[in-house]
Amino acid sequence: MITVDAGRLWRAEQLGLFQPVKSATLEARIPESLRDPGGHWFGFSTRARVIAYSKARVQPGEIKTYEELAEPKWKGRVCMRSSTSIYNLSLMGALIDHLGEARAEAWAKGVRANLAQEPKGGDTDQLKSVAAGQCDVTVSNQYYYARLARSAKPDEKQVAERLGIVLPNQASWGTHVNISGAGVLKHAPHREAAVRFLEYLASDEAQRYFANGNNEWPVVQSVKVDNPVLNALGDFKRDRLNVAVLGKNQPSSQKIYDRVAWK
Repeated sequence: MITVDAGRLWRAEQLGLFQPVKSATLEARIPESLRDPGGHWFGFSTRARVIAYSKARVQPGEIKTYEELAEPKWKGRVCMRSSTSIYNLSLMGALIDHLGEARAEAWAKGVRANLAQEPKGGDTDQLKSVAAGQCDVTVSNQYYYARLARSAKPDEKQVAERLGIVLPNQASWGTHVNISGAGVLKHAPHREAAVRFLEYLASDEAQRYFANGNNEWPVVQSVKVDNPVLNALGDFKRDRLNVAVLGKNQPSSQKIYDRVAWK
């Protein structure tokens, strides 16, 4: 089973869909923070949840952290997608771990108060809203921005050109990252072949293909991708929190969003 976001992989694990895998190849090539501690699933590419801002209305360096999105200066200037989005649930899961539940809830309450409009649409819709002047800042997985920047459609490229990108929290725990990943299903009829396929996904060849296919970064750190948009973002400090925590904190994340009336 291949899917996106550690939160979804965690849900599948909780449903008993996976069987544990012990592989020296996977353990050597995939960083510990990007795989399940019990070996039920593994990350094969990474995505970052970045802050996108309007170049016309926000100065470079004016916002540097996720926490700043809750500050009063951004009232009426923030666009965000629904709290039920797995990406926002996972971001909250990370904030709970770093800040504690009380401060994470205060953050959610502050961001909710700063919304320029009710949450609707996906990450691409938020980016387009910023470019159109409906709000000034948003949060998005970086590949949505990369798709627009690499698009053959002039109107989509124009959206990307109007946006600045921030890799948040470089002075603290680092930018929140998540994964696309996979695991071997509990009743897989060809377990050995399934494990070998996972090991193939960790190979240099597959890492480049897997990551470039969705404008993501490889999990194998020695593998480089030929992606001009990602390369332009440069190296950055990534959150080293084990991504399984994002799933474990998911119930608390949804409760926090519900309490602050973030739809």
